[in-house]
Amino acid sequence: MPFDWRTDGRTLLLLTAAFIAALAIPFDAPRFEGALNEAFALLQWYAREHVVLCLLPALLIAGAIAVFISQGAVIRLLGAGANKGVAYGIASVSGTILAVCSCTVLPLFGGLYKRGAGLGPAIAFLYSGPAINILAIVLTAKVLGFELGAARAIGAVAFSVIIGLIMAFLYCREERERNGAANGGQMVLPEDGYAFPTGAVVALFALMIAFLVFANWAPADPQDSAVWHAVFAWKWILAGLSAAGAALVLIFALGFIWWRITLVAAFAAGFTIVLPDQPQFAVAAGVLGLCVAAATQPGAGQDWFEQTWGFAKLILPLLLVGVLVAGLLLGRPGQEGLIPSAWVAAAVGGNSLASNAFAAIAGAFMYFATLTEIPITQALLGAGMGKGPALALLLAGPALSLPNMLVIRIFLGTPKTIVYVSLVVIMATVTGMVYGTYWG
Repeated sequence: MPFDWRTDGRTLLLLTAAFIAALAIPFDAPRFEGALNEAFALLQWYAREHVVLCLLPALLIAGAIAVFISQGAVIRLLGAGANKGVAYGIASVSGTILAVCSCTVLPLFGGLYKRGAGLGPAIAFLYSGPAINILAIVLTAKVLGFELGAARAIGAVAFSVIIGLIMAFLYCREERERNGAANGGQMVLPEDGYAFPTGAVVALFALMIAFLVFANWAPADPQDSAVWHAVFAWKWILAGLSAAGAALVLIFALGFIWWRITLVAAFAAGFTIVLPDQPQFAVAAGVLGLCVAAATQPGAGQDWFEQTWGFAKLILPLLLVGVLVAGLLLGRPGQEGLIPSAWVAAAVGGNSLASNAFAAIAGAFMYFATLTEIPITQALLGAGMGKGPALALLLAGPALSLPNMLVIRIFLGTPKTIVYVSLVVIMATVTGMVYGTYWG
C-alpha cells in the first residue's frame, strides 16, 4: 500500500517522538521521578476524593437532563431563539447552586447542549458552573478578603454573559443551522419521547442537586458560622435524605419499579452501616445500583442509563489523562512537578501584564477541585503574588483545566474550544490588571 502522509505520517511522527523521548528523558533524575509520582498521586487522589462524590452523581444528573427534561423547554428557555435576558440570566447564575469543578460541570454542560441549548447560554453555564458556586464565593471572601470575594463574584457573572454573547455572535450562522432556524428564523420545536409531570421532574432535579451539594460540602473552620458547622455535621444525613427523596419521586411520580429502587437504597445503606467512615463506597454503590435499576427499566429508565453511560465513556478517559498530565507538570498543591513552584510564584508577583497573563494561563491549565483554588491562592499571596494576578487566577482557574479543555473539544470542536479558552484567559488577564491597579 502507498504511504499515506495523513495517517501513516501521523503514526511515524508519534513513533519518532516516542523514540526520542525514550532516549532523552532522564527517567532516573530526582525531579522527573518526583513529578511522575505526583502525576499518579494526583490521579489517585482525584479518583478517591472527586470521581465518586462529584463526577458520578453529575453524570447521573447529565443523563437525566437528556431524558427527563423536555427538549422543547430547553430550546424555549436557553435556545438560540429564546429571550436573551431569560437565557443568559438563568445560565449565568446557575453555578450558585452547584458546588462543581471545571470537570464535574462538563457532563451537565454536555447534557444541556445536546438538548438544544444555544451556544451562548450553554457557554455561560459552562463558565458559571464552577466559577461562581456560592460556597466558593463565600469562602473566597472569608479567607482572601471581602473585596477579592466580591470581585470574583461580579467578574464570574459578567464573564459568563460576555463570553457567551461573544461566542454566540461569532458562530451565529452555525447555531442557526444547528437549531434548524435558518429558514426565516423560525424554529420547529421537536416532539419529546416522554411526558413527565413538571413538578416531579423539578423535584427530582432539586433533590439530585441537593445530594451533590451536601455530599461535597466543605469542612467547617473554627471561624465559620454556626449554620456552616451544622450543615457540615449533618451533611451525610442531609445527603441521604435527598437521595431517599429522589428515590420516592422515581417510584411514585415517574413510574420506576419500586422493589428495584428499594434494593438500590438497601444496597447503599449496607455500605453506610459497614463502612460509616468511608461514605464514598455507599455513594458508588448507590450510583451503580441506580444504573442497574435504570438499565432494566423499559423506556425512560433504559434511556437514562444509556445517556449516562454515553457521557461517562466520552468524558472519563480524557479527564484521567488530563489529570495525569497536570500532575506531571505542576504537581499537587504544595508539591513539585516538572515545573518548579518557585518559578510560578516568582512569575506572578506585582501587577504587570506579564504576571496577570501568566496567572491566567497557569490557572487555565491547572486542575482545581471545588474550593481548592482558595488555599492555593492564599499560599501564593503569602509567597508574594499580587492581588491582580490572584483575581486572574480565580477567574480563569476554576472554570478551566487541561482535562476540561480536552472534553470541551469533543462537544464544541477545536476552533470553538480555542476561542472559548482564549476569551477566558484574555478577560481574566485584563480584569486582574484593572483590579490590581485600583484595588490592589
